[in-house]
Amino acid sequence: MKNILSALFFLLFSCSVLGQTSVSQITSTAEFNNPLNNVPPEIAIIPEPVEVTKKEGYFVLPTNVTIQCTATPETHQVLTFLQEKLSVPTGSFVTSVSGKSESAQIHLLINDKINHTLGNEGYQLTVTPNHITIKANQAAGLFYGVQSLLQLFPAAIESKEPIEAEHSRSTEQIEWKVPCVEITDYPRLGWRGLMFDVARHFFTKEEVKQYIDAMVRYKYNILHLHLTDDEGWRIEIKGFPKLTEIGAWSVKKVGDFGTFPAPAADEPRNYGGFYTQEDIKEIVQYAKERFVNVLPEIDVPGHSLAAISSYPELSCTPGAENYKVRSGERIMDWSRGAPPIALVDNTLCPANEKVYAFLDSVITQVAALFPFEYIHMGGDEAPFNFWEKNEAIKALMLKEGLKNMHQVQGYFEKRVQKIVESKGKKFIGWDEILNGDMSPNTAVMAWRGMKYGIEAAKNKHEVVMSPTEFAYLDYMQADVITEPRVYASLRLSKAYQFDPVPLSVDPKYIKGGQANLWTEQVYNIRQAEYMTWPRGMAIAESVWSPPAKKNWPNFFSRVEQHFKRLDAAETKYAPSVYDPIFKVSRSADKQLLIDLSTEVSGLDIYYSFDNSFPDRFYPKYTEKLTPPKDATMLKVITYRGKNPIGRMMNMPIEELNKRAGRK
Repeated sequence: MKNILSALFFLLFSCSVLGQTSVSQITSTAEFNNPLNNVPPEIAIIPEPVEVTKKEGYFVLPTNVTIQCTATPETHQVLTFLQEKLSVPTGSFVTSVSGKSESAQIHLLINDKINHTLGNEGYQLTVTPNHITIKANQAAGLFYGVQSLLQLFPAAIESKEPIEAEHSRSTEQIEWKVPCVEITDYPRLGWRGLMFDVARHFFTKEEVKQYIDAMVRYKYNILHLHLTDDEGWRIEIKGFPKLTEIGAWSVKKVGDFGTFPAPAADEPRNYGGFYTQEDIKEIVQYAKERFVNVLPEIDVPGHSLAAISSYPELSCTPGAENYKVRSGERIMDWSRGAPPIALVDNTLCPANEKVYAFLDSVITQVAALFPFEYIHMGGDEAPFNFWEKNEAIKALMLKEGLKNMHQVQGYFEKRVQKIVESKGKKFIGWDEILNGDMSPNTAVMAWRGMKYGIEAAKNKHEVVMSPTEFAYLDYMQADVITEPRVYASLRLSKAYQFDPVPLSVDPKYIKGGQANLWTEQVYNIRQAEYMTWPRGMAIAESVWSPPAKKNWPNFFSRVEQHFKRLDAAETKYAPSVYDPIFKVSRSADKQLLIDLSTEVSGLDIYYSFDNSFPDRFYPKYTEKLTPPKDATMLKVITYRGKNPIGRMMNMPIEELNKRAGRK
């Protein structure tokens, strides 16, 4: 979703800039230290468990570790995961036994008698000075208990290399110890998803695995892969080779996506890629071993330019044979809002029987590759202007008694749903599909706002909440001068306010919640990580933890501990939460007034107008600033005590004048 351009871009951007200061202030005393320090570990688990009781003492990991594990194929996956996580950074020799063992220090046990409180994904974790025990009804619960256990170890447990070898020059030794605790924990919701758009920019299967490794740390259990769009078709479909021969490739462009000129005919179309069916099987298996289901999305009828470029006969529109896979040029006019006005027709034709035969073949193969019970078929942002003037569409409307374009799309969606269900799968789509009077067994992913999910739930549709205002990870995290420019902002504190189960609906219709990472402006996996974390932690806590346990100051103190863990894991994250927030106005005599604040309380802001780089010996911000007459740049940085914690920000005075409106 997500090609908001031109006038809409600037309208929403200006609103988001002015609205960035309406955020909660927090108090945090956590130190931002080296991730490989020797500070005794705190109980800083994300997402927050249901019950945690701190006990006296610590469990210290011995040089030789024995893990007792109930012997099943699924528990073996948990055992293998834990063995690697413990042995690699610590250098400990980790073995396992399947039977009862008095000598084992760690016990992974499936309950003989079902504990109904825990459900399928809950666990009980007990740490004493001599033993660690994780109990669960199912292997998935053991896996989530392992994630919590690892978060009790020092941050260096996340290292992919032996710590001693990596830090051989250091004389300081890490003590691999865990505080004694009793934890009972289980998820609030069953659907805890992250959407990864691999269509706008292609990410290799190894990068997808890397993304999975990061998400399971926070107990996500669904990876939604957005596999097709205007910019690329990313999955091999046998019998339709052009989908990947043509549809997977574009002209490489870098800069502000959506503003590029149309590629010249001689520019090489060699940027992109796709997953073979064997690649997909490997990704699905890798995810399964980490208790993650993979939800495939084939986005139709809109967002289909890559498919149409490959097979123009899938379009209603004359001249489609000249269409090319989008390389970031402008193809939609959003000046009048949604649905957009298409400059090229990126829709599959609802009146073309070839489309349904094509989709039957695609869905048949997708259903065989992905074991998950749902297939996502898109349905968002389909433009109507080409359909409105098409004779085949007019004939379809007459034949089927369709009164408007929403009903035309509804006709399409209903036929696609029948195909999906004929393969033994359940159909889910973006919330626009409900404009076509879909049956109650249609599941909906509500992205345009909470109200659409609420309306769907009241009409007894199953709903996954993924609203833009809380869960869109492609949005800017801080000021536009530091972030990739997108059409809106979403700060960490706002993401943490996400409640996927509104009080006004029957909770049985809310399957869960999800964060979405669209990648128009995300060109590589490091940026994908930067955009996901720490906001992905906020969404994870919203879908796992009891609402009564959510507490913003406490959450952020834990986030800071997890920054150390991400450092140790070499996973990139955004420090945007430490950046100052700019609010501008004008005095009675039209002078520019600059109001600085922070999303995190307890920070000091230092500034300069003389083009030098401020530190804590520069003026400290205490009240609204008026720039000197000829100043061109405001430089600011945040400190916690004597230590810089924010990024140096360079704010042009010209930019602030624009935001305040000209004198």
